[in-house]
Amino acid sequence: MKIRSPFSFALLSMLLIFYTEAKTIDPYKVLGVDKNASQREIQKAFHKLSLQYHPDKNKSKGAQEKFAEINNAYDILSDEQKRKKYDMYGDEKGAPGFDAGHPGDHGGYTYFTSGGPGQSGFTSGPGGWQHMGGQGSSQAFSFSFGGPGGSRSSDSRGGPSSFGFDLDDIFSGFFRGSMKDQFGGFSGSSRSQYQSRSSPKSVRAINSEVFRKEITDQGMTWLLLSYTPSLQGKQYYESVIEEVASLLQGAIKVGSINCETESSFCKDLGMHPGRAPRLFVYSYKGSEKGSLEEYKADLIAKNVKTFCQDHLPRFSKRISLNHFDLSSSKVEKYPRVILLSTKKDTPVIWRVLSSLYHKRFIFYDAEVHDVSDPTVKKLGVDAFPAIIGWLSNGEKHILKSGISVKDLNSAIKDLSMLLDSFEKKNKKVASSQTSKKQTDSTERQLPLLTVSNFDALCGDKTPVCIIGAFQSPRAREKLESLLSKVSQKSLSRRQNVGSGSRDVSYILLDATKQPSFLSAFDKSGFKSSENFLVAYKPRKGKFAAFTGDMTMEEVEKFISSVLNGDVQFTRTRQKPVLK
Repeated sequence: MKIRSPFSFALLSMLLIFYTEAKTIDPYKVLGVDKNASQREIQKAFHKLSLQYHPDKNKSKGAQEKFAEINNAYDILSDEQKRKKYDMYGDEKGAPGFDAGHPGDHGGYTYFTSGGPGQSGFTSGPGGWQHMGGQGSSQAFSFSFGGPGGSRSSDSRGGPSSFGFDLDDIFSGFFRGSMKDQFGGFSGSSRSQYQSRSSPKSVRAINSEVFRKEITDQGMTWLLLSYTPSLQGKQYYESVIEEVASLLQGAIKVGSINCETESSFCKDLGMHPGRAPRLFVYSYKGSEKGSLEEYKADLIAKNVKTFCQDHLPRFSKRISLNHFDLSSSKVEKYPRVILLSTKKDTPVIWRVLSSLYHKRFIFYDAEVHDVSDPTVKKLGVDAFPAIIGWLSNGEKHILKSGISVKDLNSAIKDLSMLLDSFEKKNKKVASSQTSKKQTDSTERQLPLLTVSNFDALCGDKTPVCIIGAFQSPRAREKLESLLSKVSQKSLSRRQNVGSGSRDVSYILLDATKQPSFLSAFDKSGFKSSENFLVAYKPRKGKFAAFTGDMTMEEVEKFISSVLNGDVQFTRTRQKPVLK
């Protein structure tokens, strides 16, 4: 390589001097935190200082070196293993000293100058400048200090240059375009990129099996990063993801997909990264089926958080209390719950819960402001926010009122316990109802008279048959209900339903299919009646009929008269025969 100007030599000399003047620095002092500081405190300090000394914002002398120290300090203190080694030995490598770089490694710092995916960027530091090209056309370049036997680096094509870096590439990278507006990727809640290769523990590695079992249509919203190990910038993306996850803890989960090892999976999902990692939200915003939505704006934690919130599910139906059925008579397959709050839109907490429980509850929410409102008073609520629930049998319960929220995560956990408890109560009620229905069905279901069961149900061995004849399904339903209830009462004789030894048999008959059978009792076959009763004594060949109003009182009176001998029986015209 030919060095084309004195400025080139000056730059090379400056960089070499910078490398040789590595200092032993206390990372706790650099970030201004106590040695017992939590990761959250370290993170906040790093954010504040990295913004203050970022080279694109701070042009003062020494700002760039200070920025390197900040990133290097954070690289150590954000990694528990490195921090432990530093606390023990004074160096994250396990040996005394805290230097900006060591022979044979690429310790140092990096940072973005891009505003997000699709924009150019670079990282800088005594341990290495790394290529951070985005998805756009701009690019930056890589060179690094340190290595056995002296300096080493690669040019923009990956090959080594004779002096460890290519000044032509560096100059073309600096002067190709303005760096003035490259700061858009930072905010008070975003982190600068640091050079550790290890993933933050809170960002879970996702493969195709985990995606299928734990993400697809499971109700939880996920923020997902797709990357390949060769791409620079993964750590910066993960730092933003971590920040968003902490801000929306309980509302979303986060994960990363290595598209080098999961190549076909990434391609199937349309998530394969190009020249930079990519961010996606697995969202239920549009329907009950989850789908991937890509985040394409500036890589700022605040903006990513807003994007995630916008894509939280909306399974809760926003309603007006004036048009909502508040009665306990409404029976649903699932229990109903409604949130009453002063919010103009469905609260984030309720949106998350409606997603997690959307196949187990029916969710509603309404905006309310005054507990003295007649509709609110009718519900029995005296403070907002409040949650009211209805069991599947229509029974109303005030689950909680005057709800106070400490934070999003704890609120979701507390209200989840509340819903779980209400669901258990509903299951008990549903189980009791099912058992009762089964018992009622067994006890009250009346057999339909046919050729095959006639002798058993209404043959000569049966003293009296109470036959409920119907002309329509509606009439059948009414007759069956009336006769089932009457059959359970003790009127005079021993009453039984179906076959077996008995004095009275209660049965149904489809009049539309057996006109000849009915003509044995009446010449017209009772064609003018939609439903009617026939009390038939097979042994004596006599009958009595009731064609009046089919009410419980009238039916009970007729059957009681039959059983007590208070009604006049008439001989049949002929022996009734079913066809």
